[in-house]
Order: sequence, then structure tokens, then C-alpha cells
Amino acid sequence: MYRKLLLIALSAFAAASLYSQNPTDGKNNAYDRNVRYNELGDTPQMGWNSWNKFACDIDEDVIKMMADVMADGGFLEAGYEYLNLDDCWHGTRDENGFIQCDPVKFPSGMKALVDYIHSRGLKVGLYSDAGWHTCGGREGSLGHEFQDAIQYANWGIDYLKYDWCESDGLNAKAAYTLMSRALKATGRPIFFSMCEWGSNKPWEWGNVVANSWRTTGDIAAHFTRDGKYPSYSLCILDILDKQEGLRKYAGPGHWNDPDMLEVGNGMSVAEDRAHFTLWAMLCAPLLMGNDLVHMSQETRAILLNKEVIALNQDPLGVQALKYKTEQNGALEFWFKPLEGGDWAVCIFNRSEQDREYLIDWRNFCFTDTEVSNLSTSFDTVVYRIKNLWTGKEEGTTALPKNYNKMKTVKVPSHDVILYRLSPVSE
Repeated sequence: MYRKLLLIALSAFAAASLYSQNPTDGKNNAYDRNVRYNELGDTPQMGWNSWNKFACDIDEDVIKMMADVMADGGFLEAGYEYLNLDDCWHGTRDENGFIQCDPVKFPSGMKALVDYIHSRGLKVGLYSDAGWHTCGGREGSLGHEFQDAIQYANWGIDYLKYDWCESDGLNAKAAYTLMSRALKATGRPIFFSMCEWGSNKPWEWGNVVANSWRTTGDIAAHFTRDGKYPSYSLCILDILDKQEGLRKYAGPGHWNDPDMLEVGNGMSVAEDRAHFTLWAMLCAPLLMGNDLVHMSQETRAILLNKEVIALNQDPLGVQALKYKTEQNGALEFWFKPLEGGDWAVCIFNRSEQDREYLIDWRNFCFTDTEVSNLSTSFDTVVYRIKNLWTGKEEGTTALPKNYNKMKTVKVPSHDVILYRLSPVSE
């Protein structure tokens, strides 16, 4: 009983202290994309999360099956290292206030499950909430932040997704800073993912609090606003548009998070490919949300395209720039600088009709002054072109001697063309 009262008192004292001060301890709060919370997340996190496909229908057997597919099916090798249990793993708190897992769903206990996942070479994530209860009605962490962090560390957890349900009256910066400090105090490296939905502009303060922050409400497996998904969710295009103006806040150790992947959850193959491409270009976390055991070969091919993944995991960590639109907004042109002078170029067709476009590389010369100060110079530098979805080399950016031989591409509806441009050696 004494231990319980002491822990609760310590949590209350820490919370009161934080709510009375700026979470950055009064230091200059100007955003600096080079300042970071910890040494984790040099590149955006990759893994699998249970929510989009299974919601609350998770148990020990489901999680072990996903771990086995990730370890044996090429996903771990491709970079998907985190296996994250989302909401509804929770049981009740014990007599000392420490959270336990659901004993029916996880009869072996959380420590045994974590040990199994670690034995497959993967890292393990859990979910909690800054409020009284999680979005699924389980025990939240409010008032138990340091206890929960200690429990996670004792179990061997590597990742925490921290939600924002039942948070009325809470100060977001203070609440998330409290949990981030609790995680640090354990001495265990734990990736901290804030799921605050973008309500309090976490990109403006999150770099010293967490490794990533959600920028919007929940994602749905719908490409366009068709009205067939819950009112609290957003379609792919809505979420994409809400990333406008946020790229300067992303960088190694702290990433904008437009929510988890819906690849393999019911959209068309073209839409899945466009969704995955755009998230890769945005330096978004690549957290799969489908049933890995029962997926199609098309889904598998999208998720395991290592050349597209490489764009997301590029060491520069620069989020793509939407450079311009054409054809009344139907076509969008996205550029992403890469290590070694390469560029990723995505032509995205958001319209309902297939579109054709005559590529004149001279129309794309620019300097990215917002975050990288890197320039394209297609007039003076020639780039080799590789199509990352067909795997084919497609010549160079050099202007052909015969103008009539300039390349016209067809971009299918809700699909992309994705190039990697590499400077041609002298």
C-alpha cells in the first residue's frame, strides 16, 4: 500500500510541476528540426500495428502469427521492425496500481509474449492513452504515467503509441511531456509516438517530446470522401491535403505521422500503390495495418518494394515537396531530395480519369529553400531515370534532339508514376 501511495504521489507531483511550466523548461521554444527527444528514429519507424484490421479483436495467437510472418516473410529484412499491439490489450490494474494485460486474450502474460516477439528478431510496441480511459474503454495512463512506464520497461517494450481520448481539460504539451519523461526515466530506449490527432499543433513542440506525432484524425481505407466510413475518420486524400505546410518540422528523430497504412484493406491496387508511395515520399511512418497472413500477392509486392522503402528511409530525412499541380489540380508533382544528389519524383493522379502528360524536365528546375536548400538543375545536370514500380530504366532527363520524341506518360486514375533520378557520371 505504501508503494502504491508513493507512486501515485510522485505522478501527481510530476504532473502538477509540468502543468505549471513550459515543457521545454523555459528554454528557447523556437522550433529547431535538428533538436530531438532521444537518439531513436533516425529514419521513420516501420512495422505493423493491429488496429486497422483487427481493432479490439486481438489475442496472443493473432500477435504470434503476425510476428512469424514478419520474421519469416521478408518484412523484417525489408525494415519492418516494430510489432505494435494497439488498443484493447489491457486488463485491470493490480493492487499496487500496475497495469496488467487481459488474462483471457493473453494467458501467457505480456512478458512471455514480448519475449517471443523479441526471439523472432522484432521489437514490440504497446498502446496507451493520456486520459482516464483509452479510445476502446480500457485503462488509460492518467495519474499512472511513471507506473506504466516502469511496467512497459519491465516487460521489455520498445515503442509506445499514446492516444488522446478522455483528455478533456488536459494540457497536451504537459500531458505528453510527462509521459515522455516517464519513459526516459526507465533507462530503456522506448520510441514515443504521440497520437494527439494534430489538435494542438504538436509539430510545433513535439521534437523535444517524442519521436513522431499524428497530424490528423484516424485514417480509413477509402481513397476519396465517399461517405462510407466513420465520421471521425478521414480518407487518404483528405489526410494528404492536411500535410500542407508541415514538412519543415520533420527530420531525423521526429516525424510527421499521417497515420498508419491501409494497404491491403480494401482499396484498389492502384490506390494502395499511390497511398504507399505518397507515405514513403512524406517520410511518414510505414506501419502496416493489414492481415499479413491472408494478403494478396499484389499487396505483398507493394509493401515489400525495397526501392520505394529506400526513399522513405533515406538518411537525409527530408519530407517531399509538392512542387506544382497541372491539369486543373488533377496531377500533382512531388520532389524529394535523397542522399548522394539523387531525387525521387512522383507524379500523382488524384482525379477519376486517366491522364497523359508530356514530360519536359526543364519545367521542374527549383531550389528547395524551406528545409534543404538543395537544387534541381535539369538544364546543367543530366539524371538517369528509373521507374521504381516497373523496375525499368527509362533513359535520362536530357532534352532529346527531336522535340517530338519527348516522353508522354499515362498516369492511371488514383495511381502514381514514381522515378528515382541519379546524376549521370561525367
